[in-house]
Amino acid sequence: MVSRPTIGLDLGGTKTLAVVATAEGGILGQSRMPTPRGGRADLLETLCAAVAAAAAAAGIAVRDAAGVGVGVPGPTDPRAGVLLDPPNLPADCRSLPLGAILGARLGLPVSVENDANAAAIGELRFGAGRGAADMVYITMSTGIGAGVVADGRLVRGSGLTAGEIGHMLLAPEGGDVCGCGRTGCWEAVCSGTGIARQAREAVAAGRAPGLAAAAGSADPTPAAVLEAAAQGDPAAQGILGRAVRYNGYGLLNLLHLLSPGRIVIGGGLTHGWDQLVEPAARWARAHAMTRPAEACTIVRAALGDVVGGLGAAALVAAD
Repeated sequence: MVSRPTIGLDLGGTKTLAVVATAEGGILGQSRMPTPRGGRADLLETLCAAVAAAAAAAGIAVRDAAGVGVGVPGPTDPRAGVLLDPPNLPADCRSLPLGAILGARLGLPVSVENDANAAAIGELRFGAGRGAADMVYITMSTGIGAGVVADGRLVRGSGLTAGEIGHMLLAPEGGDVCGCGRTGCWEAVCSGTGIARQAREAVAAGRAPGLAAAAGSADPTPAAVLEAAAQGDPAAQGILGRAVRYNGYGLLNLLHLLSPGRIVIGGGLTHGWDQLVEPAARWARAHAMTRPAEACTIVRAALGDVVGGLGAAALVAAD
């Protein structure tokens, strides 16, 4: 019997992606919509609309799917299908029983998982993680997060927050305030948010004319930092060099802590792979102990911006 397709929802802070996927990871249809800011009612309407639009694009009825998987930002209780405390969603989404509510609306079983964990499953099943029993998927984008796979299974931890590597303390001297309220986190220094903040400060202080030119009339972005650094701007090179150094520290710690067979890195900052990620990976491997370094390959993610949707779809056991 041919397996029925599954539907994956990647719920982000700014956009929502829905995909209809086959058991092999093929995409039959998809839709993208802005994530609303009005509250849980608007959010649920958007999720249902995204599912309906993706199903229509695939030429199926929603009820023809085997089920729906949802990847959500922030900590979740996947057993209960509950959003615990999502930092980038409306405040009334705290403790939202999304699985039960969405399942009743759609008439389908719904699985709920943290978005980095869902992306990890996507890369493990369909992308650059295929064949790896022990893998860490890292997303380097607006923030930094991870999904950890050991012996082919997600590691969630007793508090259901395993993989929050963005809040590993890497800069104990502080000075970089993270969204979590602490200072010195990996995310505070090396995320897109952290890099852009350092760039704004450099431009405002008049220390980065090349960076200011690359940004134009807009606030400087990580892409502008990469461009200005390549053109020799000292301030941009300093920001980039610092991010490479701390990315290296983080990767080195993961090699020693988990000894994975593969580290897969995705997210928007991988557009600067040669300048930002690969040098850090090379440094980490060179400074790690021999056995974890030799056992691990560090590779770029393969699925692009559909990774969260495909991973969420893979959460559903298709019949």
